[in-house]
Amino acid sequence: MLIAGEASGDLRDNWNRAPSTFALADSSSRMRTRFDKAARFSVLFFLFVQTTFAQTNLSAGFTGFRDSPQFNERVASFTFNLDVKVHINAPMSPVFTKAKKVLLVFFTLPNGNTTEQTIGRKLQPGDYWHFDIQHIGAQTRFLREMIKDRVIVVAYLEAEMKSWPAWRKKHGDTKIPEIISTVRGIFTNNPTEIVLSGHSGGGSFIFGYMNAVEKIPDGVTRIAFLDSNYAYNTTNHLAKLTAWLKASKQHRLCVLAYHDDIALLNGKSFVSAEGGTWGRSHAMLKDLGATFKFSNQQLGDGLEKVSALDGRIQFLLKENPEKKIFHTVQVERNGFIHAIAFGTANEGKGYEYFGDRAYVKWIQEN
Repeated sequence: MLIAGEASGDLRDNWNRAPSTFALADSSSRMRTRFDKAARFSVLFFLFVQTTFAQTNLSAGFTGFRDSPQFNERVASFTFNLDVKVHINAPMSPVFTKAKKVLLVFFTLPNGNTTEQTIGRKLQPGDYWHFDIQHIGAQTRFLREMIKDRVIVVAYLEAEMKSWPAWRKKHGDTKIPEIISTVRGIFTNNPTEIVLSGHSGGGSFIFGYMNAVEKIPDGVTRIAFLDSNYAYNTTNHLAKLTAWLKASKQHRLCVLAYHDDIALLNGKSFVSAEGGTWGRSHAMLKDLGATFKFSNQQLGDGLEKVSALDGRIQFLLKENPEKKIFHTVQVERNGFIHAIAFGTANEGKGYEYFGDRAYVKWIQEN
C-alpha cells in the first residue's frame, strides 16, 4: 500500500505503475489490455487520495505524513532551510476529493511559543502554562465539525528563534513567499484557498509577506490578525490591502485587538499608544475608512465591532477599563474559530467570540 509522502512522481506516474502495484496484470499483454474502465477508476481514485500530499519541494525536508493518535488526523513536520519549522495538521486523506477545496490556514506562532504549546493540550502536573492559552489544535477540530464544504488544513510556522520580528531582521522578507508556495505545493491535487493568520509577533510574518509580493494573490482569501498587527505601516500595506479587498467578494480581513496601551504588567505599561495593537488597529481603520464605509456596533462587555463591505472587513476591539492583559485571551476565547468563520453563515454558530471556550471536547490529552 502506498503511503502518502513516500510515493514518488505525480499522479500520472503512479497510474502507470498501478497494474503491477495491485497485481492486476500478469505477463500477458492481453490481460493488461482487458484492465477495464471501472478498475482504472478505482485505482485512480485510490492513488489520488494516497498521493494528495506527495507533491512538494522535497529540498525543504518534507517526507510525507504520518498518522496521529489525535482525533483521526495526519501530521507532517519538517524544517525549511531558512530556520523555519513547519508542522502541518490535516484530516485523514479520504476526505480529499477533487470536488472539495482545501482551506490551507497558515498560523504563524507568537513570540516565545513552540508549535506544541500553540496546538495546546490538557495540562498535566508540571506542564508549562503556555500549553493552555491558545488551543489552535482544538479550535481547528471545532471548525472541521462546523465547516463541511472545505478540508481544513493548518500549517504552523515557527521561527527557529521563536520570534518572527527577529527572524525578519536576520533573513528579510524576500523568501517569505517561497515558504508559502512550498507548503501550498503539497496540495496541488486540490483547489486551495489560503488563509494568513497569526498571533502576537506572528503578524510580522504576514506583513513581511505583503512587503515581498507585488500584490496579495487572489488565492489568499482571508487575512486574520489575532492581536498581531503591530507591524502595520500605511506606506507599505494600505494600498495592497485595499486592492486585495476590492478584487473579490471572497476576500476577508479580520483584526482582533484590545486596549493594550493602558494594560499594566507589574504595575507598568508595556506598549505605546501608537505601537500596540489598539493604536495600530485604529490607524488601519482610519486608513481603510478613506475607501470603505465602516459601521460600529456595541456587542456588550466593552466589545465593539467595526465592519465594512457587508462584514468582509471586521475589527473586534475590546475596551480595557481594568487595565488587564487580554493579549492571548482573545485567541483562547474562540478567537481563531471566529477568524475563520466570520463573514460566513457559520459566524457565531456554536461559539461566541470572547465567550467561554467552545472547543473543550476537542482538546487533546497530550
